[in-house]
Amino acid sequence: MVDNAAWYKARQYSTEKLNLARKVLDEVRAGNDVYETIRKNPLPDGGYLPKHVLVAAYHNMVAQGEIKASPLLLARIRMKPVRTLSGVTTVTVLTKPYPCPGRCIFCPDDIRMPKSYVPDEPGARRAVEHDFDPFAQVASRLEALKAVGHPTDKIELLILGGTWSSYRRDYQEWFILRCFDALNGVSSMTLAEAQEINETSLHRNVGLVIETRPDQVTFDELTWLRSLGVTKVQMGAQSMDDKILALNRRGHDTAQTRKAMQYLRAAGFKTVLHWMPNLLGATLESDQQDFLHLWEDVCPDEIKIYPNQLLENTELYQYWQRGEYTPYTTNELVNLIASVKSSIPRYCRVNRIIRDIPSTYVVDGNKRTSLRQDVQQEMIRRGEVCQCIRCREIRNRKVQLDDLIFHDYVYQAGKAEEHFLSFDTQDDRLAGFLRLSLPQEDSPSTGIEELRDAAIIREVHIYGQSLQVGHEQEGAAQHVGLGTQLIHKAEEISVKKGYQRLAVISAVGTRQYYAKRGFDKGKYYMIKNIVTAQAMEETP
Repeated sequence: MVDNAAWYKARQYSTEKLNLARKVLDEVRAGNDVYETIRKNPLPDGGYLPKHVLVAAYHNMVAQGEIKASPLLLARIRMKPVRTLSGVTTVTVLTKPYPCPGRCIFCPDDIRMPKSYVPDEPGARRAVEHDFDPFAQVASRLEALKAVGHPTDKIELLILGGTWSSYRRDYQEWFILRCFDALNGVSSMTLAEAQEINETSLHRNVGLVIETRPDQVTFDELTWLRSLGVTKVQMGAQSMDDKILALNRRGHDTAQTRKAMQYLRAAGFKTVLHWMPNLLGATLESDQQDFLHLWEDVCPDEIKIYPNQLLENTELYQYWQRGEYTPYTTNELVNLIASVKSSIPRYCRVNRIIRDIPSTYVVDGNKRTSLRQDVQQEMIRRGEVCQCIRCREIRNRKVQLDDLIFHDYVYQAGKAEEHFLSFDTQDDRLAGFLRLSLPQEDSPSTGIEELRDAAIIREVHIYGQSLQVGHEQEGAAQHVGLGTQLIHKAEEISVKKGYQRLAVISAVGTRQYYAKRGFDKGKYYMIKNIVTAQAMEETP
């Protein structure tokens, strides 16, 4: 597929740059290393050719018929390929500044920003530049991603900005409508209309993420989130110690965190918990013990480890001035996180280990943003291994489908029996997985009729470089049937466990995918009568 936007973008570059980019591309196509080739072909001013010019030249050459479209070539020249090595492309947007129900002493409070954000964080900076307009944020990010060679047909929308559930619902609906309008390339009168268009648009929404607080999670709220198309909820647990939560004026307790996680699981949502070591009152020893409590019934699908950072525009700063708070040093943090990381179960993904807050904002304590790499090096030094999803993803490695091993990892969480179904390589690299939740007799009742007596698929994810819908690539895990096989496994397990139906918390842009696999579109979920389907398959 020719990316016309990138092709036209090529016209803004000088003929001199484009000709040099063509020369570099010819050498790369011949098998030469990209970076070495760029280094050997400097610009007249002594600088080096940016990769986005290579990408523009590539699309221009494809459009002119000079070369054939090559996903492999594009993958070699794209900037920051790691951004889409998890199988989807994430677009982050921020909501406008709005009052937050929390009074946390560690949160920065900048009237220009949503609570807890500073204007110089990467995603926040883009939001400020576009005056927090959702359409402009999404459209500009899509253009930037395409310009550097990333696929943009499978988009996970990550909506950040304080507590989503505290915003007015008419603003929430408008915000998501405009995000979908940017993905669709056309404006719609209603969110339902925009969602329907997105099912077959060029930029399909395959995941929609919001962030909220445990005390904001109710079944009414979750039903509303499903009507918006939300599939994943980020939530700030921060600590599993009520005394620590109270000291830091978090405004909720651990019982509310546990109940919120039960509710989210019962409604099929994927969950991301934030955990904050180094809060007021915590110690290195108490934090190490606190982390273990995350895997006692709470069991998040993903976590973000956000070490508390001392910023001047927080109430915590006053505690520090009085000598009542001491931030951990970088070495202390590295040792703490390295000590707990090996305890993370294989069904969980560690998305982050540090916030992107610029070091100039940090008054005292750790100022390094490369904490993840530091922790990895420390674990290597110790001879320890992390088995979390991110550490096991196949990324850009080629896979042999016949060599993959199927695993069914079962655990109890939130009054449900969870099955983490996966295909792994011989050396335990993760090619794809499915989260199957089997509600138990004492599971919370959501009141949603579609979920009655249903097992729930909460997530299907195939790893490797994100590929365009309908495309294949030799050795890649995407679009070769792994997802379908995992769904069949989920159906078999659900039938054996006595469930009549299987529900999927489908994103708007994945509805067509599930429809082709026998699921019918409900009001909030995709539904399949698995007993009937299996009986038909077994009939000669």
